[in-house]
Amino acid sequence: MNVDAVQKSVFRRGSRTYFNSSIFFPPAIRRDVYALYAFVRIVDDFVDSQPQDPAGFYEFRRRYERGIATGSPTGDPIIDSFVVLAIKRDFDPAWTTAFLRSMELDLTKRTYATIDETLDYIYGSAEVIGLFMAKVLSLPEEALSSASMQGRAMQYINFIRDIDEDCSLGRQYLPAEETSLGDLRERTARENESEFRRFIARQVDRYRDWQRQAESGYRFIPRRYLIPVKTASDMYNWTADKIAENPFIVYRKKLKPTRPRIYRTVLANSLFA
Repeated sequence: MNVDAVQKSVFRRGSRTYFNSSIFFPPAIRRDVYALYAFVRIVDDFVDSQPQDPAGFYEFRRRYERGIATGSPTGDPIIDSFVVLAIKRDFDPAWTTAFLRSMELDLTKRTYATIDETLDYIYGSAEVIGLFMAKVLSLPEEALSSASMQGRAMQYINFIRDIDEDCSLGRQYLPAEETSLGDLRERTARENESEFRRFIARQVDRYRDWQRQAESGYRFIPRRYLIPVKTASDMYNWTADKIAENPFIVYRKKLKPTRPRIYRTVLANSLFA
């Protein structure tokens, strides 16, 4: 089995923006990024597939825990590659534990009432991914807080973008107490358009505040690595702009930048990073 090819395939299938941005990392970094994202995408698939696969999730988690505890191969190339990466890049094991905990929440929790509940989920589902990436890129300790914030911001705009899809799964990650709407289904939003627009505007503003905090850490990223990182964040900013312009677009299509847009942004960032 060509493990690199499997990791690349899993990553490509899971994220257009991340994948097409990451191909501009140097080869050694790109291999580590593939190993990281293949691991997290496989776990995400267990809890997001329809129907969900809790047995597969728990077995995968048990194999990972055995592998990281013993350092012995588990027989699963995705897990084994991640364990090797975790040791090589000195990942804090608590980060992976937090990630798996948030993924487990997707098996049982459907609605997040407060921003604190949402942020508790986001820490494990996204902020730790930023921390993993900081380690992969060998960034200094001072960069970790902004790396964590980058994961938070990107996850949050995904929550806004994916409102319709999440509703179809019976989920609402955006804090329910911040709107008088009973839910975020399109029919409910259409019945009170002004409230829906107000609520979404507040969430987009929150994303932008977190994104500004994340960008304050770009000074720690070497130029060669900054190009794909900034390209990905630029694509999320583009998504935020589109939603701010017309919040109801989240019900019409899943906003994703085209590959030509991503590659044009890579070129621009290569010139001006």
